[in-house]
Amino acid sequence: MTALLDFWHQHAPVLSVLLPIFTAVALLLIGDRGGMAGLGGAHDDARLRWRRRLSLGSVALGLVMAIGLVRQAAGGEILVYRLGEWPAPYGIALVVDQLSALMVLLTQLVALPVIWYASCGWDSRGRHFHAIFQFQLMGLCGAFLTGDLFNLFVFFEVLLIASYVLLVHGQGRERFRMGVHYVVLNLTASGLFLIGLAMLYSATGTLNMADVALRLTHLHADAVPIARAAALLLLVVFGLKAALVPLYFWLPGTYAAASAPVAALFAIMTKVGAYSIIRVHWGIFGVEAGEAALVAQPWLLPAALTTSVLGVMGALAAHTMGRMVAYLTVSSVGTILAGVGLFSPDTLSAALYYTLHSTIVMAGLFLLVELMAAQRGEACDRLQPAAALREPVLLGVMMLFGAASAAGLPPMPGFLGKLMILDSASGMAAQAWVWTIVLTVGFFTILGLARAGVVVFWHIAPEADQPGASGSSWRMVASAWIFLALGVAMAVFASPIKRYTDAAAAQLGDPGAYARAVLGPDAEGQPTTRPYDGRRPRPQTPTKEQP
Repeated sequence: MTALLDFWHQHAPVLSVLLPIFTAVALLLIGDRGGMAGLGGAHDDARLRWRRRLSLGSVALGLVMAIGLVRQAAGGEILVYRLGEWPAPYGIALVVDQLSALMVLLTQLVALPVIWYASCGWDSRGRHFHAIFQFQLMGLCGAFLTGDLFNLFVFFEVLLIASYVLLVHGQGRERFRMGVHYVVLNLTASGLFLIGLAMLYSATGTLNMADVALRLTHLHADAVPIARAAALLLLVVFGLKAALVPLYFWLPGTYAAASAPVAALFAIMTKVGAYSIIRVHWGIFGVEAGEAALVAQPWLLPAALTTSVLGVMGALAAHTMGRMVAYLTVSSVGTILAGVGLFSPDTLSAALYYTLHSTIVMAGLFLLVELMAAQRGEACDRLQPAAALREPVLLGVMMLFGAASAAGLPPMPGFLGKLMILDSASGMAAQAWVWTIVLTVGFFTILGLARAGVVVFWHIAPEADQPGASGSSWRMVASAWIFLALGVAMAVFASPIKRYTDAAAAQLGDPGAYARAVLGPDAEGQPTTRPYDGRRPRPQTPTKEQP
């Protein structure tokens, strides 16, 4: 047992990435012959049961490992795993600090109920669902753990390729149509991502996050505009991933077209963009980045507040429950990035708490929408009079919990998260804007969800045909309840969670500690290689010379 624990402590960062990829390979080896449900015999049913068990077991183990990462990071230690024992910045490094550990835990908390829900039948509507799901988890965990910007791009591509397949899982004309838009936009963003990385590399000569942060303070004057332009281009790329205005238009239709478990998993996808904005524009282009410091500050807060407003207006105008929840996801991203865009440790801590809440609640609402749609006959999730729900009390209570948390009503964690943001913004120049928009958006969120509740539960069409079966099972209902229970737990344990997010924000505001952990104890204030000024050959070996 001691040897196993020592192995875990030594290899914990990389195991969170390797577990899903090994699981995916095993699932592919098991095979998916027979394709969709009903096309195979008893042998294919046995294969499906084994795929479900393996996938569920892997995600459950991943959750346990993620809890271990948070426990290790909670003490303030930054864990660095150097693949191949190559020293940074020349080798690939995975870094576990308090922020990355928190995001990995959030990923696994979303993934476990989602895969349980999907195992009730959604996984049999197409091929290789569980394998692609594991590849998606690999990309998500890798993006949160990598300490290198190019490898961030690589993991982005892994999770995006998996998301392309998951989006069209189960087929359907609307999914294919939205899938084309989704692929084209993300391929465009990937191209811009590479251009931004090339510009940053031309200015600094490295893409290791810790090394870039150090070398920005030593840039030659002619390299500063290139670095600033690269930072703004990366903000555009991450803004598209996070669904930040004016780059949010792809999300509502895409998430509404996806199957319920896929849309619930996609609730974490926008947070990858938000995380990347935090990692790059706090950890690299932060207050200590010299002439390139806080280059995103004039743009991020106005864009975030506008996103929040347009998101809730879209929710009010939505004609289906799926699009309504998708627009509320956009609005929640705006609230998160408003806290980030104030560039204060207190507002960042509040934004991290709200990130946990919004991801969990939106994932639960996507599942709840399908549970209600399955009992409304041909109307499905359209906001129009339809057949009465077969389980109005159960689904009504779930809707009440989800709506209260999404709207930020006390004592739900949404209320606490918004209260933290408002309190941390007090005394700042943008306080009036932040308070007005956050409170107004909360009010209109209540109106939008109340409108949906009235239509679904009270506007009954007597002539509508009752569906033969609700299409749900106790496991599907339990999966949605897990998300609601996690939201309640966040309210109960708000104090220790807030202490953790405070520590994570403080740690992110100390790039020197991050650099010492990744590059060595003598790294702070001295880049590991000489900045490239465009006039001399780039050195081929490390040097300790100052620029």
